[in-house]
Amino acid sequence: MAEVLVFHHGHGLTAGVREFAEGLRRAGHRVHVPDLFEGRVFGGLDEGIGYAEGVGFGTLVERGTAAAEGLPAGLVHLGISLGVLPAQKLAQTRPGARGALLLEACLPATEFGGAWPRGVPVQVHGMDADPFFAGEGDVDAARALVRTAADAELFLYPGDRHLFTDSSLPSYDERAAALVTRRVLDFLDRVG
Repeated sequence: MAEVLVFHHGHGLTAGVREFAEGLRRAGHRVHVPDLFEGRVFGGLDEGIGYAEGVGFGTLVERGTAAAEGLPAGLVHLGISLGVLPAQKLAQTRPGARGALLLEACLPATEFGGAWPRGVPVQVHGMDADPFFAGEGDVDAARALVRTAADAELFLYPGDRHLFTDSSLPSYDERAAALVTRRVLDFLDRVG
């Protein structure tokens, strides 16, 4: 069993994010899902990102860091799109991380202090033609991470959808999301 800290994307803590987390729980993992938007859920991604910009991305990362306080050190940090910011920061800087799962986003490891930490496995998942993931450099950061980290995997799925893993959004891709879930569960079983 792994203990997982899941950070939501730019729409907020949607029903789809909650459903994804519940699937991890049903598989036997202990899952924490903090609400970085303090109860706000946005129908459009632009609205959610506007809120995030207004609050400040640094504030959201601080909220994510605060959510980890009081939890054991041996967490797997999972972020979906915007949620990758706190997940990746914690995986790289909080001692004892068991792993990182970065869905639909990836930052250069240098964003949080340099090289990816030894002994912290990481998986990155995204669609190969997603205008955010593929078009804004995240896939390049993921490829660099795979080249330099000791235990890193990049999984690309055919398509151009962003937030394809959230069953409550129109961008949901059931087939690709099922494959992501299977790979995430295999990863959690391996590190748990």
